[in-house]
Amino acid sequence: MMGWTFFAKSCAMGCVYAALFFGSPVLAGTTKVIVAEASYVMGDGDTLAGAEANVLLRAKRKAVEEAGVYLESLFVDIEKTSGSKTSRMNALEVRTISAAVTETEVLESHRTFEGDRPVFRVKIRAVVNLDKLEEAIKRLQSERQLAANYRELQRENSQLRAQLNELRKEAQGVRTLLIESAPKSQNRQRASELVRSAISAQNLSRKIDLATQAVSADDQFIDAYIVRGQTYLHIASLAFSRKPKPDELPHYLERARADFDRALALDPNNTWALLGHGDTLTWHKNAEEAAKDYERVLEIDPLFDLARQRLITLYTTLARKQAAAKQWLQALATLDKLLGAAFGDSWLVYQKEAYLLRSEIYTRLKQPQRAIEDLSVVVRADPTDKDAFLRRAKLYQGLMLGRLAKDDFERACALGSTIACQRLP
Repeated sequence: MMGWTFFAKSCAMGCVYAALFFGSPVLAGTTKVIVAEASYVMGDGDTLAGAEANVLLRAKRKAVEEAGVYLESLFVDIEKTSGSKTSRMNALEVRTISAAVTETEVLESHRTFEGDRPVFRVKIRAVVNLDKLEEAIKRLQSERQLAANYRELQRENSQLRAQLNELRKEAQGVRTLLIESAPKSQNRQRASELVRSAISAQNLSRKIDLATQAVSADDQFIDAYIVRGQTYLHIASLAFSRKPKPDELPHYLERARADFDRALALDPNNTWALLGHGDTLTWHKNAEEAAKDYERVLEIDPLFDLARQRLITLYTTLARKQAAAKQWLQALATLDKLLGAAFGDSWLVYQKEAYLLRSEIYTRLKQPQRAIEDLSVVVRADPTDKDAFLRRAKLYQGLMLGRLAKDDFERACALGSTIACQRLP
């Protein structure tokens, strides 16, 4: 359950919300047409399809760069040699590029050899949408900041678990922190300083103490409630991993919800408060109400990707439970609600499991064409998914589409599926 609460440090940064999401410069214009070329040397571990996909991605990346946009060091190309085997690994920020390049026309494509290694070369004409690129870069900046915060929280986990044991032994001490109140000074500056101290504090009790002092200093300061609420969710997550006592989780979850309720009473449109409130509802397995909170966040701020990720996970998990209970129509309705939303191609990798699940349901309901459509989305999002190719091949075979079935069996076989290899003539 850590996935629901590791953003405590991020969401507490009330004074820098705007900087997280709007740190990139505004790009002029709407689209540019760019002609770009790229090459890729195939490694021993590459498939033909994978090498072709890599050279095309490189060309798209060059098109994005030539459009006048600076991307930080997101591309990594590593070559490793072990014995007589040489392999190449590359990592590319595919979401940013796929969001920016809306149309691609391959002008030239050919292969040569360097020694005994194939070299793929391609020349493309790409239409780069600068508005979509700007949106993708904003999202990327936000995610990188949040990922850094997550790594920091992971580093602290061993220490926090020890603190949780102390909190269990001194439960009364935690309650004292909550009921003691300092004189209300209404001093916003003092409250802001206390919140910043709470964010950087290593000790969970100390975080709660500092956030409580901030509330006492200024009970209208929303960030103080959000920090304390997220800290309670963090404690609940740690407690859950340690097989909590029956009344332990409800204690922390109710205090978290009370803080988020208070924050929303002060500002019903505060996205971080809505996110935290949705997280507490998710803990309570109230998926429908939690989804409303996440959807409200996205109405206010369509670039708030944490809420979008929560929503995808929530609906996919709910649909999986419905499918396990053989509630096929209910599961389809849940998945349609998720997959019918205009998330954009850059989110396909996150929706992959939902598409796979819906294809399984369509297959069970004897609707192979729809199942094939969903599997086609999956392999577009992940060209290395051998199981998706295998499943689509079987569906093609059942529809007497032998050539298409053979192509998919070959792809699955090349990706390592022994079952697919056995089905080939």
